[in-house]
Parts: sequence; C-alpha cells; structure tokens
Amino acid sequence: MTAAHEVVQRTDRPPLSMDELAILIAKDIAPGSYVNLGIGHPTKIAEHLPADSGVVLHTENGMLGMGPAAIGVAVDPDLTNAGKEPVTELPGAAYFHHADSFAMMRGGHLDVCVLGAYQVSESGDLANWHTGKPDAIPAVGGAMDLAIGAKSVFVMMSLFTKAGVPKVVPACSYPLTGVACVSRIYTDHAVLDVHPSGIQVRRTFGISLAELKNRLGDCRIHAWTGP
Repeated sequence: MTAAHEVVQRTDRPPLSMDELAILIAKDIAPGSYVNLGIGHPTKIAEHLPADSGVVLHTENGMLGMGPAAIGVAVDPDLTNAGKEPVTELPGAAYFHHADSFAMMRGGHLDVCVLGAYQVSESGDLANWHTGKPDAIPAVGGAMDLAIGAKSVFVMMSLFTKAGVPKVVPACSYPLTGVACVSRIYTDHAVLDVHPSGIQVRRTFGISLAELKNRLGDCRIHAWTGP
C-alpha cells in the first residue's frame, strides 16, 4: 500500500484569496503548455505567468498567444477573451475562426484548461454550467468541449458556498458538464487531487486536514500519496 505524504497544513494563515490562488496555479502550469483559462476567476492566472514560461494561452473565441488583461490606452475593443474582457496579445499571437478554435479544444490540443465550478464530485465529475434552479441562467459556453478535450482539467473555486455548503461532493446534484474529467481542484482552503481512491489532499490553507475531512462529510478524503 502506498504511504501517504506529509500534507502541508497552513493553519497559521487565512484561506487563500482568488488572486493568491491564481499565483499558485500559474506556478503549477508546466512551461510550454497550451492553456485555456475559463471565464471568471481563472482569467486572473494570465497576470501571473512568468514571461519566460513559454505558456501559450488559448481563448475559445479564436486566439492563441493571449496576454494579460488590457488596461487604459492598451484596450482594443476588438481584442477580448471569451468573457468579453479586453486583453493584450503577445508576439506571435494568431487569430482564427471560432470553429477552428473549438476544433483545437475538442481535438486534444490543449495541455491544460482551468475552469470554475459549482460542484466537483470525488470521482472528478464537473458541474459548472447550471445550478438546476428554475430561475437560473445556464451558461455552458465551451466548458463541455474543454472538459473532455483538454489533457488536464483544473478547477479553480471556493471550497464552500456562502452558506458553508461544500462544493466538493460525493456525487454532483447539479447538471453535469463532464464525467470523470477533473484532475485537480484548487480552492481557497485546499489543493486537492482527484484519485481513484477519492480526493487526495496536497495542501491546506486556514484549515487542518482533520477539519477539512469533517467539513466535507461523506466524501472520501485522504492525504496525498504522490507523485
């Protein structure tokens, strides 16, 4: 049986802010990767990628080589990400038809995508386009294509709702975006790997491993076993 690694438990500090989480994820993306950053908090990651990382950002509305957000005189109304936020372009940037962009997403050409989520199950099922409520506005975008097309799917989200309900669950109760597609979950309270044995905890922030297990209830939670 594989021995558990020592989980880094940062109980001496509060949970991570979304900006701190973006910095952490940026450091974990392998140099030279082709990456799609989902709408919302994941777009913050673009601000923290080292200039020499060789990471190429893809946006589903038809661009490779996207740079950080555009500010002030750098704003070009014709140059936006999928969330319609103004962005910059890096040397060598390319533009293409929306259909070609989705072919890249579906064809396994992206190394990593980072998506937000309403829920992630212990087996890596993803729910991020609809809460199922009658008055909710569904927003699937390209999430289904990214979830099944990217080689690694990272989720960036808060671990609990404002009411304290866990978003990492034994089984998703919201409509699914993809099945068994998530490989790692980055949250304000912990970094979690999806593993056949359940959720493996790599690091915690503002919470101990024991408290995390308690708050996640019936989820299968274990200490990280590597690699």
